[in-house]
Amino acid sequence: MGSIDLFRLNDRVAIVTGASRGLGRAIALGFAEAGAYVVLCARDRARLESVAEEIRGKGGSASIISFDLADHQAVENAIPAIVAGHGRVDILVNNGGISEWSAFTESTTERWQTVFDTNVKAMYVLSREAAKPMIAQGKGRIINFGSYVSTIGRERLAAYTASKHAVAGLTKSIAGELGRHNVTCNAIAPGFFDTDMAAPTVADPERARVFRSAIAMGRFGDPCEIVGAAIFLASDAASYVTGQILHVDGGVANALSLPVSVTQ
Repeated sequence: MGSIDLFRLNDRVAIVTGASRGLGRAIALGFAEAGAYVVLCARDRARLESVAEEIRGKGGSASIISFDLADHQAVENAIPAIVAGHGRVDILVNNGGISEWSAFTESTTERWQTVFDTNVKAMYVLSREAAKPMIAQGKGRIINFGSYVSTIGRERLAAYTASKHAVAGLTKSIAGELGRHNVTCNAIAPGFFDTDMAAPTVADPERARVFRSAIAMGRFGDPCEIVGAAIFLASDAASYVTGQILHVDGGVANALSLPVSVTQ
């Protein structure tokens, strides 16, 4: 196999959550271009159909399955349904998630639970169910999405930060257990990207300026800049890489010192 061929995903079934927009959409498009059959997952069926049509229009293959990551039963049923339809699962990208900005003393237990159900519980269930066919196949790739806050703390983001620390721990635990089955598990920790989630910051000139000043490269990432990391971890090029947290953040620094006025 040639060096470039190591990065091909031909004949592999890849599941991408949060695929209707932002980083998930970019990864889905990149996987399809690399040769994978991509199963797009998110709540918004219309947006999913649009991404699927975009993939097909470029000669790729894709299908959709619409469900809410906070809906436990829907999450439980997703992987078995995909395996029944496609016969296998080779790659799982747990990208979908939500954030929550609020002062710690004003946060609610209900919102905390929703963040953890979406960002951690759904990831745990999807990974557990995907691991079963991967073990039977003798190969698989699980890629979880953490955040630049997976290794630090951030004010006004208690639930989100805690959930992303949990992602890091879950990733390493899965990697340690499934490695003997040739199933790898790694995480990508993105920084500030120009996505729908970051829209309020990007649209505010002063707020955007302060956030950019915390990034070594001085700019927000473009969603297409996450694709290379995802393809690498999903491909044979990363066959001996597991339990790692790959930061794709432009060199985020001094994030903890952002003024409270711009983190509200």
